[in-house]
Amino acid sequence: MNDDERALPVPAALRPWLSGLSVGGLDRERTVSDEPDHATTLVLRTAPGHRGDLVVMGPRTRAGYHFGEPGPSCVKARIQPGRAGALLGRSVRDLVDKVVPLSDFWGELPETASPASFEDLLLGQLAERRPPRDLVRDAATLLTAVGVRDTALKLHVSERHLRTLFTDGVGVSPKHFARIDRVRTVLARARTRDWARLAAEAGYYDHSHMTAEFRHLMGVSPSAFAAGELPAATACGR
Repeated sequence: MNDDERALPVPAALRPWLSGLSVGGLDRERTVSDEPDHATTLVLRTAPGHRGDLVVMGPRTRAGYHFGEPGPSCVKARIQPGRAGALLGRSVRDLVDKVVPLSDFWGELPETASPASFEDLLLGQLAERRPPRDLVRDAATLLTAVGVRDTALKLHVSERHLRTLFTDGVGVSPKHFARIDRVRTVLARARTRDWARLAAEAGYYDHSHMTAEFRHLMGVSPSAFAAGELPAATACGR
C-alpha cells in the first residue's frame, strides 16, 4: 500500500472475496509509483465535478510511474487470489496489465461516489455468489514461503496442473506471483530493515538476487528507489 493510502475495514460479508480495502488521494503534486501487484483490484476513481469512475485493474507485472495531482481520490478493493474470475465472469489471464471499465463485466452500474456507496455496490453484487474452492488461495499462501514444486506437493497436485489452475485464477504464473510478492515485501519493509536482512526475510538467495529482481520489476535498484531516484514519470489519464 502506498503512503497516500489508508486501509479501511473490510465488511464481514466481503472478506471471502476481498483481501483489503483502501482509500487514498494526494495533497500535492508528485510522482506516484504503481507497485507491481499480483492481485486484481476493483477501483472507484473520483474527482471534483466528475461522476465516479469504476474500473478493474488486472495484475500489474511491473511498476509504473506517473504524475499525480491533488483532487482525485481512489477507493481500491483487492480481490482474494483465485476469486476474480468468479467475481467478474472472465479468466484473469485477459486482464494482466490492463485497466477495464467495471461495466464491461457487470453491465450498467448505479452512480457511485464514496467508499460507503462502493461497499454497497459490492455487497449487492456478491450477495448471491459463492466463492470458488480455496486451492488457488491456498497455493498463493504457500508460495510466499516455499517454491512451486513444494507447493504442488503440499496440495497433492502436479506442478503442471498447479500452473494452469493458478494462472487461470490469478492471471500470472506461480513463479511470477512469488517474484512480485517478494518485491512487495521489500517495499513494505524497506524503511525498517537493512538490505541484507531484508533480502533474507523476503526469501531471496542473497542481496544481489534481491537487487536484480527488484530492478527488473521496479525499473531501478532498491537503493535508488529508497533515495527517490525514480524512472521518468508519465501523464496519468482518467
